Amino acid sequence: MRTTLMTLCSIPVLATSVLASSALAQGTGGGAGGGTATAAPASQRQAAANRPRTIDGINTVWLEELTQPEFRDMVKDGYTTVLILTGGVENNDGNLQMNKHNINNKLLGEMLARQMGKTLVAPLVTLEPGNAGSTIQPGRAGPMLSQATYAALLFDMGNYLRSMGFKEIYYLGDSGGNARGMQSAADSLTSLYAQSPERVVFKHIPEYYNHTSVVQPYIQNVLKIPEGIKIGASSGTSGLHEELGIDATMALADPQSIRFAQRVKAGQAEINGIQFESLAWLQEIGRKVAALRVTTTINAINAYRATLPTP
Repeated sequence: MRTTLMTLCSIPVLATSVLASSALAQGTGGGAGGGTATAAPASQRQAAANRPRTIDGINTVWLEELTQPEFRDMVKDGYTTVLILTGGVENNDGNLQMNKHNINNKLLGEMLARQMGKTLVAPLVTLEPGNAGSTIQPGRAGPMLSQATYAALLFDMGNYLRSMGFKEIYYLGDSGGNARGMQSAADSLTSLYAQSPERVVFKHIPEYYNHTSVVQPYIQNVLKIPEGIKIGASSGTSGLHEELGIDATMALADPQSIRFAQRVKAGQAEINGIQFESLAWLQEIGRKVAALRVTTTINAINAYRATLPTP
């Protein structure tokens, strides 16, 4: 198995034949809990799945929060677009929680799905690709997944979501190292189902990862906040893997995630030469940055949709 994974990792696009075997295996597995010895007859399970709902559903865009009948009815109502959001757990130096990317995804995933309409969000992919070794120290980063495991995970998620009835499946990553695996999974699935009469879209949207390309210019050139960080860089004058735009969206989601109160108490409520005027001030920047990131992403998705053939 180790040899197989290393071989897959060396190929830009995962071998369709290898991943297709994973796809076929899904048809006999997890949906029924993994076992068949005590499973009810298929006709009974189908009847139960088609039974009308007797209670109201809830207002959520998170797939995992739905009941099976709620999800079934939403798909019938046209909720056939789903977002696969990838984050990670990594070193963010002294002020930020290591799940920075996952916090951003939770905030932006909700906003994206609601603004796009008829869209759900798959369970977050909360680990990112990386390699273990002697350079990894306690608290430094991780845990992480090998590139091969990561790409296979994303392939399986996309393939399973297709089998659930989704027609448009978009991969969005909040960490730069995630792009390779997302692109590989989307390309492999596109190739696998290229001849299928039922069209399903698998697409990586790199424009979602726009901290340096969109957010930094916006803060410095539009908001006129002279943060001490060069546009395109991942650290500024504070010498930390941290910047105002990320602090702002994290503060909007959860002030504790940037240790706001603790930094105020220690006289360290600043980043790259910009003092935090107040929590409300920082969160207002977070609202603007989040809205910008969402708009940029939706524009990219809509531009891609415009290239698709008419059904």
